[in-house]
Amino acid sequence: MTQAQRFRDVYEECYPRVLAYATSQVGRHVGEDITSETFTVAWRRRGELPHPALPWLLGVARNLVRELRRRDSHQYALASQEARRIAATGRDETTDVATDLADREAALQALASLSDADRELLTLIAWHGLTTKDAARVLGCTTATFTVRLHRARRRLERAMEAVSAPPARTVRHTDTEGVLT
Repeated sequence: MTQAQRFRDVYEECYPRVLAYATSQVGRHVGEDITSETFTVAWRRRGELPHPALPWLLGVARNLVRELRRRDSHQYALASQEARRIAATGRDETTDVATDLADREAALQALASLSDADRELLTLIAWHGLTTKDAARVLGCTTATFTVRLHRARRRLERAMEAVSAPPARTVRHTDTEGVLT
C-alpha cells in the first residue's frame, strides 16, 4: 500500500472523530479549521503515521488547539450544541424527553463547571470513545497517570453533579418592627 493510499484510508476512518474532538474543544467553525490543519500535518508526515493513527491525530489536534488558545489569549467554550447533538443521537425513545433534557442540561452544567483539563479527560473517554491507553497518548502521559487523573476528574464531576442537582437554598426574609422586608 502506498503512503498516499494509507493516508486516504486514515483520513476516511478518522476525520469524523478528529472533527468531533476539535469541535468539542473550540466550536464547529474553528473545529473544522483545526481538523483541516491536523490532516495537513498528517499529510506532511504521512510516512510517519503510526498505527492506530487516531490517538496521534488527536494529539496533533490538541496541540493545534493549545496553540490557537495561546495565540488568541482567550478561552473557548465547549461546543454545547454539538455535545447535545452527540448525546441525543443515542437517546432511548422510551425515556421521558423532559427528564432526559433536564438530566443532560444538569450534566452539561456540571461539566462546564470543571477545569479545562478535567473536561478534556472526561470527553476523550465519554464522547470520543478512546481507551485509556489511547487517551493517554493524546495527552502525552502514561496510562497509569491518565487513569489516576480520570478517576479524580470523575469524582469532581460527581460532586459538581450533586451541586447542580441540589435544590436551591431557601432564603428567609425577615421583617423589621414596622413590617418592612429586610
